[in-house]
Amino acid sequence: MTKAPVLTPQADDFPRWYQDLITKAELADNGPVRGTMVIRPYGYGLWERMQGEMDARIKETGTQNAYFPLLIPQSYLTREADHVEGFAPELAVVTHGGGKELEEPAVVRPTSEMIINDYFSKWVQSYRDLPLLINQWANVVRWELRPRLFLRTTEFLWQEGHTAHATYEEARDFAAHIHRRVYADFMVNVLAMDVVPGRKTVKERFAGAINTLTLEGMMGDGKALQMATSHELGQNFAKAFNTQYLSKDGKQELVWQTSWGSTTRMIGALVMMHGDDNGMRVPPRLAQIQAVVLAIKGDEAVLAKVHELGDRLKAAGVRVHVDDRTDTPFGRRAVDWELKGVPVRIEIGPRDLENGTAMLARRIPGGKEPVSLDALVSLLPEVLEEDQALLLTQSRERRESRTTEVSTIDEAVEVTGAGGWARIPWAVLGEEGEAKLADHAVTVRCLVAEDGSVPDADDAPGNVAVVARAY
Repeated sequence: MTKAPVLTPQADDFPRWYQDLITKAELADNGPVRGTMVIRPYGYGLWERMQGEMDARIKETGTQNAYFPLLIPQSYLTREADHVEGFAPELAVVTHGGGKELEEPAVVRPTSEMIINDYFSKWVQSYRDLPLLINQWANVVRWELRPRLFLRTTEFLWQEGHTAHATYEEARDFAAHIHRRVYADFMVNVLAMDVVPGRKTVKERFAGAINTLTLEGMMGDGKALQMATSHELGQNFAKAFNTQYLSKDGKQELVWQTSWGSTTRMIGALVMMHGDDNGMRVPPRLAQIQAVVLAIKGDEAVLAKVHELGDRLKAAGVRVHVDDRTDTPFGRRAVDWELKGVPVRIEIGPRDLENGTAMLARRIPGGKEPVSLDALVSLLPEVLEEDQALLLTQSRERRESRTTEVSTIDEAVEVTGAGGWARIPWAVLGEEGEAKLADHAVTVRCLVAEDGSVPDADDAPGNVAVVARAY
């Protein structure tokens, strides 16, 4: 009999493959309340690495971390009409506390524009207080009717940045800087994800914003996933909260603002963009374990060698884990590490010791080969960088090969229905065509300029709409 695969093959049922992998790679479990999740240590380790990489980039912009309350007075949400309308269906409201009905219900934050702007209005008095650049790492709650682990959950983890500036131009440029130098740089150079930077349409932009910049990634099944967004808020929230500053000319002026965020959705993207039928493939620059050294048998000499090699690799800067659980069958351990997507496995048994070699298994390109034990430490950094580059190349090639230039709405529907993306001139599509695409569960993921850059305006000449089915 043919042995049943560990995972449902992607080609048979991509959503089932995704769910199988989340479970079997021990990334997360469903929480007790519908839409919540328990992030297991291996999954949380990925998030910690993402946090560290992005936090460093965020701080390089001069932004500082802070923390704001989870509960927001319900009255705050009435201050900015578009913002409230955009989030109303997703709100979780607390009406009782301490055994009593609250005088004013509290909303569990779906985002923090409201409460942060209340404090910005207190902290900003003069042009000397600007720019005010704040970020927080927190959790938010948006009631989700169709939850899927990491992709759409009622509670998720994220970072949200909020800034106030003296001029429109400063705010616009800062939002673009975050989009390009924090998010795009991280996704391309650490996550090895080929993402498309663009501008959201009016229909798709963040509630209360005057412009939203996005990064869109193509998953393994051809669907799109919004990876991170950066918003120009204009003066909408400044007007709602009367956030003013005394200018150098002695005039009271409203501030200009931005907000921007990325979430644990990136873990789901990591699975769906790089994973294959054998499990995850984690980019080496992200991986909390870049190499695992496995003892094939519990031979004393083998165990001594795997620990010695682990120490040498660690000293060389490789994030390494020694697997000496020889009471667990070797085959099972190898499959588990493959499921988790650890970039490199180094397998050592008695015969390998006799030959002075180890078996090097590379998860990303696949394949195994014997390598001299003496050469491993110097070889591994080069191997890891090669595999990092390969993932990015594969990601780009998938998107390019499955993106089609079209000239009609019918062609766009056909292409996206077959698991690809379509590019159509915005002048041809327009808001009316966008509404027609929505009838087929197809959305405009972003607008891009003819040369692939981010356009300066929704109606800039030559704008192209990138359209797809999406998560």
